[in-house]
Amino acid sequence: MPASAISAGIGWRHTHYGEVLEQLPPLDFLEVHSENFFAQGGAALATLHRAREHYPISLHGVGLALGSAAGVDAWHLKKLAQLVEKIEPVRVSDHACFARGHLQGHLVHAADLLPVPFHAASLDVLSANVQQVQDHLKRQLLVENLSAYVSFDTSDQLETDFLNALAKRTGCGLLIDVNNIYVNALNEQLAGRCQDPLAACMAWLDSIGAAAVGELHLAGHTSMGDVVIDDHGSRVCSAVWQLYRHAQSRFNNVPALIEWDTDIPLLSVLLVEAALAQAA
Repeated sequence: MPASAISAGIGWRHTHYGEVLEQLPPLDFLEVHSENFFAQGGAALATLHRAREHYPISLHGVGLALGSAAGVDAWHLKKLAQLVEKIEPVRVSDHACFARGHLQGHLVHAADLLPVPFHAASLDVLSANVQQVQDHLKRQLLVENLSAYVSFDTSDQLETDFLNALAKRTGCGLLIDVNNIYVNALNEQLAGRCQDPLAACMAWLDSIGAAAVGELHLAGHTSMGDVVIDDHGSRVCSAVWQLYRHAQSRFNNVPALIEWDTDIPLLSVLLVEAALAQAA
């Protein structure tokens, strides 16, 4: 790989476990969902250990619910810490979302990545939870921006200001999902609040503090007519590639990941997408 190429990996899903281990394609890292490997033993963890012999592993979580006022689940954090110790990942990440809360006297988990309001109280909650995770893991956490289908009237900050403040307060890194930014802008256009989604996304990227960015995500999305869904089920579109190149010019060639979680294609398709990310 040329010295100027960008480090690129793929989201490693069950469909391609065997094929990747047999072929050992030229990828710079593999990213997996942390929660799939919380068991103390078994085939899944053994497979991940085999992959770790050949590739750096990035652990990407979907369950910490970092923006939850109910706090971080102690069991979840314990299991994540055990996995981090075993795998020694190159990066650990999760989302700027909430999922845990109290409902009718019970603590419940929504099993979804729900958006948080962008205001001071929410920033306090998110910062405290991120700091708790980092202190427990004894390492930096990367926090990802969401594709969100609702917003809060109580928000009084821009998302970029909110994320910049989080990184400054906690020392965490940011995982910037370029497709999420574009999906949000397209939905704003459908709602009549954005005239030029591409320009809005460029401005979003220009507003993020470059030093905090530790990884970029790329994925596909689907238009349902009245809403655009971040479904991770297709190739990266041309507009997102354009935004990605702009992001890499700002963030100094940070590692990039191809995510594909629905209608998973042949491994060769993912490798082509990863090669495009490397060559940007």
